[in-house]
Amino acid sequence: MDTKKAQELLEADRVRLERIRDGVSEDQGLGVESQQASLSELSSYDQHSADIATETFEREKDESILEQVQGELNDIDHALARIENGTYGTCEACGKPIGDPRLEAVPTARFCVEDQARAERDLRPPN
Repeated sequence: MDTKKAQELLEADRVRLERIRDGVSEDQGLGVESQQASLSELSSYDQHSADIATETFEREKDESILEQVQGELNDIDHALARIENGTYGTCEACGKPIGDPRLEAVPTARFCVEDQARAERDLRPPN
């Protein structure tokens, strides 16, 4: 894949992910207040314990989303660095070219299909 096209795809994806990150952070006040502070208005005497559980679940869900988004942003940074140093489109495991169809589908791909499949197999727990 042409590196200019790859860079455009990666930058567009970065903008999308940053909007998601900022939206979740603003909506939930994550990073601004602690869980203790966010629950402080939910008195354990006045509220049903399910209200506190729901608030805790929602906060943990949002933190999980933010963690996933940050991981994807890190992958974009890594791909952009590979463009800069001339290694973009080369499998980090075997050194062979990553096919254009794979790079178009997953611009942050670090491995060819074969090595990606091997890595995923190695991560699976034994049966």
